[in-house]
Amino acid sequence: MSEAHTIMKEMTHRHLLPHDNSIFVQLISGQCKSGNLDLATDALKSMIRLNITPEAQHYGVLIVNLLNSGVYDEAVKLLDQLIEQEIVLNTKGTLELESNLFNPMIDYLCNNNMTSKAETLFRQLMKMGVLDSVSFNSLIQGHSKEGTPDSAFELLKIMMRRNVSSDKTSYKMLIESYLKKQEPSDAKTVLESMIENGHDPDSLIFKSVMESLFEDGRVQTASRVMKMMIEKGMKDHKDLVSRILEALLLRGHVEEALGRIELLMNVGFGPDFDGLISVVCEKGKTIAAVKLLDFVLERDYGVEFSSYDKVLDALLKAGKTLNAYSILCKIKEKGGVTDKSNGEELIRVLKEQGNTQQADVLSRMIMGKEKGKKVKKQASVL
Repeated sequence: MSEAHTIMKEMTHRHLLPHDNSIFVQLISGQCKSGNLDLATDALKSMIRLNITPEAQHYGVLIVNLLNSGVYDEAVKLLDQLIEQEIVLNTKGTLELESNLFNPMIDYLCNNNMTSKAETLFRQLMKMGVLDSVSFNSLIQGHSKEGTPDSAFELLKIMMRRNVSSDKTSYKMLIESYLKKQEPSDAKTVLESMIENGHDPDSLIFKSVMESLFEDGRVQTASRVMKMMIEKGMKDHKDLVSRILEALLLRGHVEEALGRIELLMNVGFGPDFDGLISVVCEKGKTIAAVKLLDFVLERDYGVEFSSYDKVLDALLKAGKTLNAYSILCKIKEKGGVTDKSNGEELIRVLKEQGNTQQADVLSRMIMGKEKGKKVKKQASVL
């Protein structure tokens, strides 16, 4: 390669132009392979002295070898020239642009807090028809690390439109970036995109998004993420699941809560019914308590007898006598046992209110004349 360098210097001195400019790529590549990076740089400078416009590949070969050799400052200077002078866009096509040639450059920039610079270069490459999944994912991960998730998500959308394959790690880092910026709704949107594009989030991703949404007061949105997790067959984060169910019940989203419970039961991940009943009764949410207990009784799920009494107590205190009568009848039909004093108190109040027929029916039930057959199904308890 020393002879080639000598010939090149002579040509430059005499201002002699080669017949084919591609020879400079061979010269630069050869010097790099020989470890002569200074001579490779001289070859690039010789092109400029000969008024031969270097193309992207000339720069690319040299920059990659500088990076591989740890000569980062010089590599970045050349990268700046490549970007600022829009050499990629001015390439006339005499040399084919190879996407993998630019991957190391973009990767280096993204790992050294220069992702915006890397994106500028990549957008120039895209205009020349280069679409490379490695660079796309490097950019998404770089923006995510640097706290600019919106820029990362925009690139992800471009990937989806152009059918470029995405990376699970890129999705995970983007979700984490949005969560760090306290933007859980955007994190959920990325999570949905992740699933739609064939990536299975791990359990901790679901937990992070659910928890962030829940703490932000977006209980129903957290519930929808929980639904996605359950549908993936995951049986994790029981404490968080219980908190979401509890919040749904207390906020009046009872049907939604029951729907989620149904899903949980279908995968053998039933909630702590006694705990839920206790909380809603303590908070005075009698309608939620009745619907939840009714749900349990209809499906023969097992609960402690004390849970029956808690619901009856709450109804009696709220003056909802007929609701108490209805639920107590169902309890007795299922063979459930309640505090005798609750039944007696309810009978007394029913009579006072003129509901003598209901009082008589209830009296016979309590006396054992109309016992229902007890059938229980033991639920899986968190």
